Amino acid sequence: MARDLAWALANSDLIHDRDTLDGAIARMAQPIADDFKGSVPLFLTVMHGGLPFAGRLAMEVGALGVDLQFDYLHATRYRSGTTGGELTWKHRPATSLKGRRVLLADDILDEGHTLRGIVQWCRDEGAADVRIAALAVKRHDRCVEGVCADYFGVDVPDRYVFGYGMDFQEQGRNLPAIYALTDAALAEL
Repeated sequence: MARDLAWALANSDLIHDRDTLDGAIARMAQPIADDFKGSVPLFLTVMHGGLPFAGRLAMEVGALGVDLQFDYLHATRYRSGTTGGELTWKHRPATSLKGRRVLLADDILDEGHTLRGIVQWCRDEGAADVRIAALAVKRHDRCVEGVCADYFGVDVPDRYVFGYGMDFQEQGRNLPAIYALTDAALAEL
């Protein structure tokens, strides 16, 4: 049964509010600026979920004096569902990755299957260095070996999370906080 965003919010816990997320993103910027100082990395936003986070992170990094070249990609395993399948490319960056330092900006690192495919594609395209910045990292023991966030903002529980780029049935990506459905609500879906 399809549920709307109001139902999801009524059946969720607030995990991280806007101030917490804004502070986490600001803290992420310094190690990124330190690591990329003296270069202009290719900053690839992973659409759609990474958009709110990437915009905020880019401004924080820019405030620290590091220029970024922007492009984006859209690869998904979910296609509006709640479980992943095969990686599907909807858009690949137009900018050449050959010899470039690449910073991927995504909303969440869950198990890492999607990001593993994206990182491998970047390497296959000749990227010299590929790093991952994720707003949230889901804590569990199902992570793909070798895939981790080089920079991350907050931990989230092993639950269905949404907000700040992450969706609930294609809704709520623009919520300025992260919520997690209760186990009872998830059982109703």
